[in-house]
Amino acid sequence: MILLHPNPTLAADTSIEEKRMALYKKTEAVTLVPWYYIAAIDQYERNIAQDEKDNTIISVQFEPIEWYGPGNIMQHKEAHIVNFFQGLGLDGNGDGHADLNSEEDRIYTAGVMLSKYGMTEDDIKISLWEHYKRDLTVKTIVNIAKVYQHFDSITLTKRDFPVDISYNYSYNNTWGDRRGFGGNRIHEGTDIFASYSTPVKATTYGIVELKGWNLYGGWRIGIRDIHNIYHYYAHLNNYEDKIEIGDVIQPGDVLGTVGSSGYGPPGTSGKFPPHLHYGMYRDNGNVEWSFDPYPYLKRWEQLSKEAKRD
Repeated sequence: MILLHPNPTLAADTSIEEKRMALYKKTEAVTLVPWYYIAAIDQYERNIAQDEKDNTIISVQFEPIEWYGPGNIMQHKEAHIVNFFQGLGLDGNGDGHADLNSEEDRIYTAGVMLSKYGMTEDDIKISLWEHYKRDLTVKTIVNIAKVYQHFDSITLTKRDFPVDISYNYSYNNTWGDRRGFGGNRIHEGTDIFASYSTPVKATTYGIVELKGWNLYGGWRIGIRDIHNIYHYYAHLNNYEDKIEIGDVIQPGDVLGTVGSSGYGPPGTSGKFPPHLHYGMYRDNGNVEWSFDPYPYLKRWEQLSKEAKRD
């Protein structure tokens, strides 16, 4: 199961976030790259890591050959030798070594890499593209940076249920069910049935990445969060005023209302009972795929009810 909530132990011990922020701010001071870009590339790498440990402070990684240089077969760590062999590795802690195992060296190297073409967003996008060679990765890192900048924090742990729990609603685990419209395909989400007036809410922090009509989803909106998760809301009746692509979103923000739009040209509605189709898609840095949102919906529903009682 993909972990979208902080580990309870880690959440209680904020020293990890404090140490990360201290390194991000230190790197900003010496590279002049805004801390939120440095934090964003580190968060992205943390999201795609296969064996990330809870006590790891910095997650940015480099391939040994690019770090030490292609001709540095023995992987000598002395900074001047790494530089001689045109490796990316730099000395971030002043010990004279460019050590791939040093978190300070890795985050400093990442900061310098981001500043290669300049400090504007477009400049940083070029640096990211040169390193990752993938449009979605560049977009995701830049969007994570926008969220961190907006809230001036990397400790963003609040979550919410995607429909207002003050209204009547019902749902079951429908992920993976067969769908017939448009050809045989599986249901990539959970249907939450509610009336047309029910507000649809953001579940997490992120950026509005998509908005508009889709043959299958009707009026829909897509939000990519800071954990490389794409949240897909479909069959809306309408959108909240002034919600636009590129907006920064936080849990609880109203996105629109439940509807029954879809299964036809723009404006088609009423071919099925009103409900919200809520889907989640994971990106691992190479491919993106749908996974079952039901366990997370149950958890977020519980959190929302507890918050309402409080």
